[in-house]
Amino acid sequence: MRLKNISVIILLLTMTALAACQPDVKEGSDATDTATQASGKPNAPVTFKGSYSFAPGAKIFQFCNQTKQFWAVDSSAQLELKYSQLITFEQSGTPVYTEVEGYKIKSAATGDAAAYDSTIVVKKVLKLTKDLPADCK
Repeated sequence: MRLKNISVIILLLTMTALAACQPDVKEGSDATDTATQASGKPNAPVTFKGSYSFAPGAKIFQFCNQTKQFWAVDSSAQLELKYSQLITFEQSGTPVYTEVEGYKIKSAATGDAAAYDSTIVVKKVLKLTKDLPADCK
């Protein structure tokens, strides 16, 4: 009986230790850098061109000439900063043209991103301007 109790305690401690080792991935954290494709390899950055808008509860990326929108996660810590330098708080939500490097992942099942099928994880901001090009509406 005593051996059984010790075995149960060891099992519980092992399960607790394993659970504690799991990364806690939060939106915008560096832990999103570890997102992987189905192959198990890290996602390679891709250049995305389109519009970006930021408002409380809305961080939206949309490819040029497409209607589908994506949730945007700013792991570069530059996208939201540069956006706020171009657009005043009163104008928040106004789209700007952007070129970014990043990758696309499946959106989280909960939170604001849950309303979108996919999330664009921004690793680097290449260009951000108020002027949307004619071929990007």
